[in-house]
Amino acid sequence: MVLRSLATAEKRHDYFERAIREYEEADQQFKLAHNTVFRATVKNNLGFLLFKLGRFKVAHEYLTEARRLAVNAKDRILVAQFDDSLAKLFIATKELKEAEAAAGRSINVLDKSGHQNILAESLITYGIVLARLRNTDQAQFNFQRAIELAHNAGALSIAGIAAITMIEEIDDLSAETLSHAYEQAGEWLSTCQSRDLWLRFKVAGKKVVRGLRSDSEDAGLFNEPCNMETKVLEFERRLISQALATANGRITHAAKWLQIGRQKLAYIIETS
Repeated sequence: MVLRSLATAEKRHDYFERAIREYEEADQQFKLAHNTVFRATVKNNLGFLLFKLGRFKVAHEYLTEARRLAVNAKDRILVAQFDDSLAKLFIATKELKEAEAAAGRSINVLDKSGHQNILAESLITYGIVLARLRNTDQAQFNFQRAIELAHNAGALSIAGIAAITMIEEIDDLSAETLSHAYEQAGEWLSTCQSRDLWLRFKVAGKKVVRGLRSDSEDAGLFNEPCNMETKVLEFERRLISQALATANGRITHAAKWLQIGRQKLAYIIETS
């Protein structure tokens, strides 16, 4: 792990190769010790490093083997974490349906586990997948849930990463959400020393400025009449979309969230 960090910070490719050798040696030692769980973790770490280096095919082999070992060890939390790793790999290779399935499996397990930090990280992955599948309402819901869980657990760096990722992945965030997400990310990541993360923060800032500028331009310089009925309908549509995203498309649950009857909500959806 030290070699990986040094390789990134100092742009030393030879350190990446040394890290790979160290992981392979660790794997052999854990195999001799018959420690399946530690072997699975090493294989996942090695697979994730290879994925970051763009060696997707061999990375997939290691991540799949890591998951198999975790299943054999009956460690459901590890399996969920390795599903998240696989989902990240599938995102990189643009296999979004496979990524959605892997991320979904991870969240289904972690949702019942009490591991809030790990769940928040998986929700970020799932949010990325949904955003790239153009399911933006549900993507935003998952990003915001990740932010809330991480913040409540005191994992502010994860909350900050979730906020930045939401800005990166969703193009039609409201001006209020954009500015608030960016402001909070800056606060939560104030002690972060990752150069890559601060570069992402800088790029996200440019997107926020463009979004705020566009929003102000839409307002115009002149007083114009406002159609109240149109504005109310627009707000209603956004609220219903958010409720359906929260309820995973289930009208009954969305109606409860909105505190209205199911039939009334179904009628609004059908006639809008």
